[in-house]
Amino acid sequence: MFVMDLQKIEDGKQWLEEVLRLSGLPCAVDADAVKTELEQSCWLVIDHASLSPEQTQSLIGEGGVVLDAIQYLANTILNIGQADDLQTAYTIELGGYRVQRQMELQQMAEAAAQQVRETGEEYEMVALSSAERRQVHTYLKAFEDVETYSRGKEPDRRLVVRLAPEDADGIVEVD
Repeated sequence: MFVMDLQKIEDGKQWLEEVLRLSGLPCAVDADAVKTELEQSCWLVIDHASLSPEQTQSLIGEGGVVLDAIQYLANTILNIGQADDLQTAYTIELGGYRVQRQMELQQMAEAAAQQVRETGEEYEMVALSSAERRQVHTYLKAFEDVETYSRGKEPDRRLVVRLAPEDADGIVEVD
């Protein structure tokens, strides 16, 4: 059973509220306990009720780039000095963007797996952030007949989906 340290949740909320305040966009931040439990990541949700649609969009950024940057900073700064086994994963949510993007990524992953099954050829998924590539890798682990890996260097790193190799008896090998 996954248990999130309440102090880490509070630290994350305070840090994010301060970042938003310093950015001129003071907002409350809450933790989504259900998503935290399900995703095993501390979900910090920015209350966008006091933000204009333009402010919300500027915090998300084109393709989620600003929200990804804030999330990267949260994960880096809030885990400084922590042993690997004590680090906490933080997910920053705003206006349902992460939930919507997760559904899109899941659909993209399923479509890629299906195309690989039908053609037998590798499929490259482009324009994914490192966090999104990680999500797709994790999601596709549940499919025993395909495997994933990343190819290339940032900023042009791509996730590749291919058929999992079979052993001599025709059994799919899973790492």
